[in-house]
Amino acid sequence: MASDLADFNALPAAEAERELLACCAAPAWAKAVAGGRPYPDRMALRAAGDAAARALTWPDVVLALSAHPRIGERPAGEGREAAWSRREQAGADDPSVAAALVAANREYEERFGHVFLIFASGKSASEMLAAARARLAHDEAAERPVVQEELRKIALLRLERLVP
Repeated sequence: MASDLADFNALPAAEAERELLACCAAPAWAKAVAGGRPYPDRMALRAAGDAAARALTWPDVVLALSAHPRIGERPAGEGREAAWSRREQAGADDPSVAAALVAANREYEERFGHVFLIFASGKSASEMLAAARARLAHDEAAERPVVQEELRKIALLRLERLVP
């Protein structure tokens, strides 16, 4: 892992892309961010990550969603992405709403065909459940931009962790 911006800028392109996939599993995003190096500062890196996330096509978003665990399920594995997911979803560990979260996840997946994605950092399980229930009222056209925005926020948070 790059320990700072200079290290990140110096990585070979393939290695930089591999590191970036832990932030957002859409190869188009990782390629765009890696391809913008060298970055003069972290603000420029963040701006590139933001622009790349906003430029993702829906198929890119769906590909990235495949790397995200369901809200309330403990991500398996020892990799960086799993550790970040566990940290981000810490608020979902509430037995009083666990069954309701499982049900909301199932209903959401049946309705939209992919996992319910939310920027979970700092949110309680109850807040995540309320968001899932509210978003179930969306149609596909209303939900897609919400999903893309949640993915963008997660990618940027993880990018800040990748290159502190």
